[in-house]
Amino acid sequence: MSAYLELESRFRRMALIGDAGSMLGWDRAAMMPEGGNGARSEVVATLRVLRHEMLTDTEVGDLMDEVGGDNRLDDWQRANLAEMRRWRLHATAVPADLVAAISRATSESEMVWRKARPASDLAMLMPHLKKVLELTREKARIKAAALGIPAYEALMDEYEPSGRTERIDAIFDDYAAFLPDFLERVLTRQASRPPPIRPPGPFPIDRQKALGEHLMKVIGFDFAHGRLDVSAHPFCGGVPDDVRITTRYSTDDFTQSLMGVLHETGHAMYERQLPERWRWQPVGEARGMSVHESQSLLIEMQVCRGPEFMAFAAPLMREAFGGSGPAWETDNLRRIYAQVGRSFIRVEADEVTYPAHVILRYRLEKRLIAGDLRLEEVPGAWSEELKRLLGIVPPDDRRGCLQDIHWPEGIFGYFPTYSLGAMTAAQLFDAAKRADASILPAIATGEFAPLMGWLKAHVHGQGSKLSTDELLTRATGRSLDPAVFKAHLTARYLS
Repeated sequence: MSAYLELESRFRRMALIGDAGSMLGWDRAAMMPEGGNGARSEVVATLRVLRHEMLTDTEVGDLMDEVGGDNRLDDWQRANLAEMRRWRLHATAVPADLVAAISRATSESEMVWRKARPASDLAMLMPHLKKVLELTREKARIKAAALGIPAYEALMDEYEPSGRTERIDAIFDDYAAFLPDFLERVLTRQASRPPPIRPPGPFPIDRQKALGEHLMKVIGFDFAHGRLDVSAHPFCGGVPDDVRITTRYSTDDFTQSLMGVLHETGHAMYERQLPERWRWQPVGEARGMSVHESQSLLIEMQVCRGPEFMAFAAPLMREAFGGSGPAWETDNLRRIYAQVGRSFIRVEADEVTYPAHVILRYRLEKRLIAGDLRLEEVPGAWSEELKRLLGIVPPDDRRGCLQDIHWPEGIFGYFPTYSLGAMTAAQLFDAAKRADASILPAIATGEFAPLMGWLKAHVHGQGSKLSTDELLTRATGRSLDPAVFKAHLTARYLS
């Protein structure tokens, strides 16, 4: 067992270096002054190269060969070894100088995006984005050869292990075909009723933050192990024992920011409930991003936009802002959160139209990586695809191809996990409710322990011991079935 234990020791050090990078990434997004980016880029690039060198060290390969199929390993150790090998396969495919180049290019690109997005100035970002895309294509080409899969799948495998475009294409094409008629039916039904009344603002940011933090605690977030801040693009970062959530506020509308906070809290609870015994080991990490996104969407979409949670939360909203009258009634607030419409901004979209935004980005980034679409052609292709899917065209790049941080950060292959996650969330929540009849009544009183207990047992506490398909099958009795998601939408919006 000495070879295996040495591997655990080495991977623990690698994980701690990764944790340092994660905290520096949060700081850059939430706290760092603009002038610090050059130095920060060098620090982060150095950490990434150091971790890469440790992972690709020939001694690590020798230790893995020595362990082989040691029958003294238990199930968790064997799964840990398998994840170690997967990590090493990805790392050894990419030279250290490319790792450093990508790190520096994405750090610079992300900072420029912060200015280009509000200014709707794609030209400002374009030279930086071109460099990121060029380097990403090189990485994809190298990884594809090493993994024996197409270039886009080689990138996607970083976020969705064993994800395959053939399967995703079928799921997304099916939803794209389902959406137009379903959306029209929902909008027709919605139009037959008076529209919900928007509570009048302004909504002071300090009160929004206080309400968000209170509801985070209700869900189970422990502020001894995390915090809530502001960034240009909401995210959940940090490390399992120090989770960092960010959001962005508008004094005109508290509803979007609040749901953004609850969404990121779903991510945070997954991180907090990962198996502590396997902290800083590959098997102790989250099982891919479709599962991770399922946890944020399960909390935000499945639970917090549902009638049980709204019955609990509406009085807290009224109290937070001193609201009274019809706009603050529980049913009206619930209808605001169940409102469906064609919109330009992905993170503000309802759960019916949200997959259309993901499908659009997935289709475009596949073409970008393949070289079938030039960056200069993205605005036009974006408009064509959004019109085809939702019947609208963005009036500017701020509400089009500049709205997301992913491409400036070199994150290609991530987008499909959002909608795979939404479908996974529906299936997991359906299984949880069937397994424990106390979950919904408990949520109506602000008690999340039954739901969190089920999720810890079936998802969070499993870490990366199982494949995504194995995890979902054990938790729900079947592989991913998009019909469950469509049934959820039908029940919520047409019944």
